[in-house]
Amino acid sequence: MDSDGTQDARGTHATPVPRSRSAVPPRPSAPPMPDGSAFLAWLRTPRPEALPGVWRFGHRPRPDEEPEQIPGRQLLSGALIAFLVGWLIWSLLWNGYLGGWWVLPLELFTPDSWRENNDRVGNAILWYTYYTLIALAIMFAVGRLGRWSEVWRRYGPSAWPRRAPVAERPPAPEQDPAEWPQLRAAGAVDAAERLAAEAKAGLMRDVDHARITRAWQSVRSGRHSLATFTGAVLKDGAAACLHPSGERDLPTRLSRHDLVTGQVRLGTTADDPRNPYAYRSTGLALGPELLGTSLLAVGPAGSGKTGAVVRPLAESLCLHALAGRAAVVVVGAAGAGLGPADAYDVVVRIGNPESVYDLDLYGGTTDPDEAAAVLAEALVGDLADPHPGSDSRRSTTVLAQLLGPFRAVHGRFPSVPELRRLLDGAPGPLAALRTALDGSGQESLLRELDARERQMGHPGDVGGVLADRVALLDRPAFAGFFDTSGQSRPFSLNALDHPVRVRIDLPARGHADASRMLARLVLAQFSASVAVREDRSLFACLILDDATGVVTPEAVRGIQRLRSGNAGAVLTLRSLDDVPRPLRGPLLGAAGCRMALSGLTPWDGQDFAEVWGKEWTEARDVTDRQIIAETPAGKALHAVRRVITGKAPTARAVTVRQVERERWSASELAHAVPPGHAVLSLTDVRGEHAPPLLVDLRD
Repeated sequence: MDSDGTQDARGTHATPVPRSRSAVPPRPSAPPMPDGSAFLAWLRTPRPEALPGVWRFGHRPRPDEEPEQIPGRQLLSGALIAFLVGWLIWSLLWNGYLGGWWVLPLELFTPDSWRENNDRVGNAILWYTYYTLIALAIMFAVGRLGRWSEVWRRYGPSAWPRRAPVAERPPAPEQDPAEWPQLRAAGAVDAAERLAAEAKAGLMRDVDHARITRAWQSVRSGRHSLATFTGAVLKDGAAACLHPSGERDLPTRLSRHDLVTGQVRLGTTADDPRNPYAYRSTGLALGPELLGTSLLAVGPAGSGKTGAVVRPLAESLCLHALAGRAAVVVVGAAGAGLGPADAYDVVVRIGNPESVYDLDLYGGTTDPDEAAAVLAEALVGDLADPHPGSDSRRSTTVLAQLLGPFRAVHGRFPSVPELRRLLDGAPGPLAALRTALDGSGQESLLRELDARERQMGHPGDVGGVLADRVALLDRPAFAGFFDTSGQSRPFSLNALDHPVRVRIDLPARGHADASRMLARLVLAQFSASVAVREDRSLFACLILDDATGVVTPEAVRGIQRLRSGNAGAVLTLRSLDDVPRPLRGPLLGAAGCRMALSGLTPWDGQDFAEVWGKEWTEARDVTDRQIIAETPAGKALHAVRRVITGKAPTARAVTVRQVERERWSASELAHAVPPGHAVLSLTDVRGEHAPPLLVDLRD
């Protein structure tokens, strides 16, 4: 494959047979220009405003309520019967069985000279015109009764398969997005002309359009000048304002993306009576406006959490990062299929000696108290009282008593072996800290060390528990990681101020406890970092492919605060049993988007059913009552009817009433969700929400 995307025939075909020189076509004077029609068609496709979660690309809105649909057999039979009735009425009139009253209007409203002259042609025209009007009146009446218009709409030419639509004329320049009217209105006509020319020539991609649009928004907000933006566009064209990596697209795409709306398509909303009519058979898509409320997906192994949910979302957010719109951190087990390494700027392979990047254990902060709070959540957050009001302040205090003095002495935080020795209470490291602090005038830090030494002898001291947890990271497999001496390339989540793409591979095999602890660490650092970002116009998202053991009281509080910082989190679980019982309700309440995949257990379904609540629905009770004939003729008629139908004559009574029922019951979630499907409820950052929808993730 050549660099321009053409195939080299010399390596894939046999040696061609020599031909005469006259048969060789002339060499073109210039290479053919690429065609930008596909990009222009994509850009000009309408994207109307729609309900939350609807794939807006080419969407055709549907009514909120399902129109009354007559069964096809009943519709056709009624139309045929109406036609036969009309034919019968016309035959009776034409043959005089109903008398001659129907010609009375003609005799009353026309002169006698028109009807009694010798002009045979004129008489024929007069009478047959009247007959036609009568026939049309009969057809109109029986057509209304037989619903012929509905038959025409459902089975007429308008419902037949059509040919491919003819290419429409381009819209007016002031309405054509390919002409960049917003730039022209602001006076950047030269930049608009350059971008429009490259779009028509096929040199622009969807990522380029989104990236330049993002840069233009920065100009309008005052962060960059118009002259700087115009100069970059005139110099580089569609390649202006590049991502720091220099990439303009991902190596591969497996999902359908629309960077104009920021959506990624996950599937199709099923045509199911439990779904609102406006959502049925529409595409289901997610974007930053929905991920900003966080997403929780629960389903057993093999239900499609990674392939159908995590991978498309990670791919979409990486595209947003290339466009300068988002920063994404994807955390999962090594080999989980979270995308190729080339799709990320930073790949941290913890436990892999070939990893280029390391993970900053302290999140890049220089504040000992902040570092202690984040590290305590990672180490013993799962051991805290699993109630929403609990915390790990005791562990934070113990760590702060050691991190502060150590940083004051060494100018850095301790490494994993050094922290383990300090927590174990080894006399050598503590004595060295005390000696270095003596005479420095930092009496407050000396008091911290004194307090730590006094607490070490108490039975309820948490220092031993912290040391045991730190020991999980003080293993030979992690010997080259979590370095604090500056000799490695640690990644810090303080970089979320920039459109960065990060993938962190956790060592799941043989180090499951350490992996869960590191996942808690990343979530805690993410929550702390997005809260202090300067540029909150950049959407930040954390994707945890497996959140087992990660959900703690502090983690739930952190997820609740993400929306205000223009950030969100995507968590997947095999079962809600992986979350302590007191935290299941708060977790489901903190996540604005909730997904229950096929194969859910009934007790997990019960939690989803409770959070989705109930709704008023119309219940129809049908009762069949046998008809008892009183007369001999009626009994004979009933006997004939029983012989023909095989059933006794009955009268049907229908009772309609309003009842309150669960939107999705636990039994339905456990047994009525087909494989490859999921039930998903949505809430966007503006507060608009969609009820639980049955979605086919395979389409």
